[in-house]
Amino acid sequence: MTDQVSGVTALGGNQRRLADALRAMGPSTRADLASATGLSRATVSTTLSDLADLGLVVEPGGTAPAGPAGGRPAAVVQLAPGAGVVAGVDVGRRHVNVAVADLAHTVIAERGERLQPDEEHTASVMLDRAAALVVAAVEESGHRLSDVIGVGLGLPAPVVAGTGLLGASNILPAWAGLAPSVELGRRLQLPVHVENDANLGALSEHTWGAGRGSEALVYLKLGTGIGGGLVINGRLFRGISGTAGEIGHLSLDAAGDVCRCGNRGCLELVAGGAALVSVLRRGRPEVRSLADVVQLIAEGDAPCRRVVADAGSAIGIALGGLVNLINPDRVVVGGELAATGQVLLDPLRHALGRSAVPSAVEAVDVVQGTLGGRAEALGAVALVLREPSPSR
Repeated sequence: MTDQVSGVTALGGNQRRLADALRAMGPSTRADLASATGLSRATVSTTLSDLADLGLVVEPGGTAPAGPAGGRPAAVVQLAPGAGVVAGVDVGRRHVNVAVADLAHTVIAERGERLQPDEEHTASVMLDRAAALVVAAVEESGHRLSDVIGVGLGLPAPVVAGTGLLGASNILPAWAGLAPSVELGRRLQLPVHVENDANLGALSEHTWGAGRGSEALVYLKLGTGIGGGLVINGRLFRGISGTAGEIGHLSLDAAGDVCRCGNRGCLELVAGGAALVSVLRRGRPEVRSLADVVQLIAEGDAPCRRVVADAGSAIGIALGGLVNLINPDRVVVGGELAATGQVLLDPLRHALGRSAVPSAVEAVDVVQGTLGGRAEALGAVALVLREPSPSR
């Protein structure tokens, strides 16, 4: 299997262009590949035959749906299962999740651990656990570490563009200034790509979840804080310094409380999970976490429903500005708070309808994410799948 992996990374010219397109897109038709690479249909067919002879491309027998004009469905091709695997890691305050997928976009192993409140969770400890989980998940998938082409790493912190260093985060404050891709790469002896967790949620929902087929996707991660990610024309849009989509720090009240970011009246102070728990605890001291809020809503608790509905309205108002600016076709709501479903989404949609221009509102669908707690680890997988193949 390692010989096939070496074969993929040693490719050049049109073979590499097609292999990189298949790696990013997953199972695809020849027409899709011609459109994505700019190569002619004849060149695509010839090059795919060469890759098949090398054992790097297979035609699994599936077909793409017929187009609007009808006709025979087109056959799809994909990178061979033995062409290599990628791993994705999601590190939070007290959890580490790992997923492994082959280059045909099939997820073949997943593992996770939760740390107890009294367990040590320094950067060193968390990265040690992440490395051990990657090794275990790769072995579980039937592969070896030498078959891994790359590792994606997601963290709840801003990633400084061009440096890979982490910015300040209230969830992982001690990690600021760390280069986690270097640290995890040293432990695994593999290339590691690092990204903000909300951006990874956007990538995963676009690749496997509720955002599939979207041309302009907004992803909201609603948890302890509020994060956002943008996927435009199939590509993650980070902005110049990596903070694009940070809707949680859009100011709703210039005279409001001071946020951790230094601004006043940020959305996160009103609708973030920590803010909701703080409000509810004034009369319900047993509410200690966002998980408690979600559970109480499932049980029909009226105060929790009201607080979350108010949060949905605030998010919808903030989202209106973003919808006006980028005119997306889909908004995917993920994160822990998304599990409250229509209690959150109905007031969010209503407020969005009042705060964005009608034509933009009519063009956008607001939907609940489908990947739940898996989104960030799968997004880390998607991050690596969309990177060009490394040269060896």
